[in-house]
Amino acid sequence: MKLKVRSIGGSFGVILPKEALTRLKVVDGDDVFLTETPDGYALSPYDPEFEADMKLARDFMKRRRNVLRELAK
Repeated sequence: MKLKVRSIGGSFGVILPKEALTRLKVVDGDDVFLTETPDGYALSPYDPEFEADMKLARDFMKRRRNVLRELAK
């Protein structure tokens, strides 16, 4: 999709077409994240830092499964 950069107040922005919002599954007021990739930039509704934190949590839970079972009692 081709988008135009517009002046919005003291900043710049782009207006996303309805089709793009539907595919991203976002609505007015949602946050989106712009991530630099080897091919350029990617726009996503998912926080890449949160995903990295969840990977660490999953690894910890996998290694310490028995401890977590005991704590859950």
